[in-house]
Amino acid sequence: MADRVQRLLIQVLTEPQKGGQSLIGSIKIAVLPIAKVFTVCFLGFLMASKYVNILNANGRKLLNGLVFTLLLPCLIFSQLGQAITLPKMLEWWFIPVNVILATISGSLIGLVVATIVRPPYPYFNFTIVQIGIGNIGNVPLVLIAALCRDKSNPFGDTCAQDGNAYISFGQWVGAIVLYTYVFHMLAPPPGGTFDVEDGALPIKYPSRNDNNALDNDDAPEETPLLGVEDIPAHSSSSKQDTVKDFLKFLYEKLKLKQIIQPPIIASVLAIFFGCVPFFRNLIFTSDSPLYFFTDSCLILGEAMIPCILLALGGNLVDGPGPGSARIGARTMAAIVFGRLVLVPPTGLGIVMLADKLGFLPPDDKMFRFVLLLQHTMPTSVLSGAVASLRGCGKESASVLFWVHIFAVLSMAGWIVIYLNILF
Repeated sequence: MADRVQRLLIQVLTEPQKGGQSLIGSIKIAVLPIAKVFTVCFLGFLMASKYVNILNANGRKLLNGLVFTLLLPCLIFSQLGQAITLPKMLEWWFIPVNVILATISGSLIGLVVATIVRPPYPYFNFTIVQIGIGNIGNVPLVLIAALCRDKSNPFGDTCAQDGNAYISFGQWVGAIVLYTYVFHMLAPPPGGTFDVEDGALPIKYPSRNDNNALDNDDAPEETPLLGVEDIPAHSSSSKQDTVKDFLKFLYEKLKLKQIIQPPIIASVLAIFFGCVPFFRNLIFTSDSPLYFFTDSCLILGEAMIPCILLALGGNLVDGPGPGSARIGARTMAAIVFGRLVLVPPTGLGIVMLADKLGFLPPDDKMFRFVLLLQHTMPTSVLSGAVASLRGCGKESASVLFWVHIFAVLSMAGWIVIYLNILF
């Protein structure tokens, strides 16, 4: 009996399944990219430790800036520009829709979790956001790069180019979501801040005696995203100056400076140049006169992956920080569980339903895989930047620390499931 069970187990593990991959082969394909990411992150952690201290806080800040302003835009521009055309852009319409659906479904799950767990008063909306907003840019690009380096990957020779193009195509929607929805949700509580000193919680309903103090508080974190600004009825300026002032007002109030970031600019330019045949033949084809610029961007883009992993590993050297104590262990565990365990199966259901309804390009496994990754990633790193603007940066840093630690295990498990479904 034991021999029969052993033979059956070996048969299940080693025989090819319906997609031509054995269970062990699927696990290998899923785990190896995670192992590569973990290895480079560990090297970054080692470089930032007190024993080596090469990648200190200032060095990590400069490295993050280099990645965000140069290397990542170069990768997006070159990969997305070469892959996209006008027919393909119309065919890929579900990618930005999936980002919005991921935000809605994740936020609903976050609302349910926050209602059950009841986090400390200032952190109810914070909990919803940390569960609902995933990383749709940097981490998926890293995973795709690690996965596609293996020649035996199941997605073929165009694995890297297609994967990077699909991921880049959805980033502009993610930026708009971050600096509108997330910025609004992380507003400080009325009459208070996220700072809790000596165990005292912020005042939820300020008394009338505090009105003067509140009126004098002009902290930028409490400025509404869309506000009404008094404009003088009689102005000596010309009509041109009035229009200029109005556009400046909209630019500031709509947070366009935060939305219009280098990766978003690179995505828009790649979409425009890639969809216009004249510019495409001028820049992106291998025999075009300006292809040297695209090739230079490809060279710089290849450096993005190791740099961002080194910086991510170095950021972990400081540990979770004081934010964990403010949020509480119960709320922190609920955020990690909700983001990494509850959100992915909901995303799987959304993608499978879209596939059944015929919304997805037929027989494009990488397209479906990227859609699934958008629901599976840990909390967005850029949400931490928004949280810093709103006064809860330390708490967000703690969440990012723990979520990324446990995401190493969860992502490997979900990728195994996805590969067995797709192949």
